[in-house]
Amino acid sequence: MISRPLRLAAQGAAALTVAAGSFGVAHLDKAVAVSVDGQTSSLHVFGSTVGDALAKKGIKVGEHDQVVPSVGSPLEDGDTISVRYGRKLIVTIDGVKKEYWTTATTVDAALRDLDIRAGSNAKLSASRSQALGRQGLALSLVTPKAVTVSVDKKKLSHTSTSATVADALRELGVKHDKDDRVSPTATTPLRNGLAVTVQRVSQQRLRTTQEIDHTTRTKKDASLLEGTRKVVTEGKDGTRSFDVLRTLVDGRPAGDRILGRKVTSAPVTEVIAVGTKAKPEPVAPKPSAPSSTPDPEPETRSAPAPAPSPGNTSGAGINLSNAAMWDRIAECESSGNWSINTGNGYYGGLQFDIRTWLGAGGGDFASRADLASRAEQITVANRVYADRGLQPWGCGHAA
Repeated sequence: MISRPLRLAAQGAAALTVAAGSFGVAHLDKAVAVSVDGQTSSLHVFGSTVGDALAKKGIKVGEHDQVVPSVGSPLEDGDTISVRYGRKLIVTIDGVKKEYWTTATTVDAALRDLDIRAGSNAKLSASRSQALGRQGLALSLVTPKAVTVSVDKKKLSHTSTSATVADALRELGVKHDKDDRVSPTATTPLRNGLAVTVQRVSQQRLRTTQEIDHTTRTKKDASLLEGTRKVVTEGKDGTRSFDVLRTLVDGRPAGDRILGRKVTSAPVTEVIAVGTKAKPEPVAPKPSAPSSTPDPEPETRSAPAPAPSPGNTSGAGINLSNAAMWDRIAECESSGNWSINTGNGYYGGLQFDIRTWLGAGGGDFASRADLASRAEQITVANRVYADRGLQPWGCGHAA
């Protein structure tokens, strides 16, 4: 049987042990608050660090998440732990894409957090109040840009958040078709200070006429005395017509293209007979009877003047004068094809007809202009030009 004093001593020792255990448990159990993206909850945790509290709460954090105090910080009773998850934000600003990480929970807060300037007149692909979830977001931002548009003799100023020149023109109500010239092109991205020009392009069909100079040829005639010339067939100029497509830019002529040509009146070649009959020998005078009167001084007779000679008119040497001018005319006449023969009666880069070609000595080089070289065609053109200027060419305006 245990004595009363001994029993009381044992009970006192047991009570002391329980009190000490209770003090230790109370010291390890900490009441803390955990705020996750602004949502707060309370937690009792047996642990010594912030990481212990997060582990009990089942919260895992990554490199882009924000924890305050840090995960390794010691934990005290009554502490508040703040966790903000990182969100990936892909922002395309005026066509330039960039990636960001933010702990903001709305689009507007993220833009402020990242110091992305998006004034009230900027154009966003998402609402500023839209929530930003943990999965992140991709959005585009277009800043306003000042542009000028020159069109129809007017200069328009406009501030736009459009993406391209075409969008800005639509905002201004400027219509244009596929023939009009837009510079820079309609697909060009807008940038601040961009100057845009719209030129109105139209076309009209015209018909013009042109004289065709007649040529001259000679033929030998044995019935005419040598040196004698006689017109057998009177020469006559002809005419030809051109169908022309004229391009107008803002109402001003900007170039012609020949669609077709037609001889409406053929020229008549002048034919000149040149005598080849030899002149008769002069008859010597009969001697007169002697006279007592002294003969006067014998009369000095000059020999008859020789028949005029045409000289060397072949001009077979190459003459590349005005070559650049002829290249421009050829570009209009034949698209610069010096050997063209379409069967319409006109040949080569400068579209000679047979009569003009041969009449100007083109036979020195070839029977037709398309069979001659560029240099030879220019040589013959210079001969015609010396006599008649640019009148024979429908594209003389291109000179």
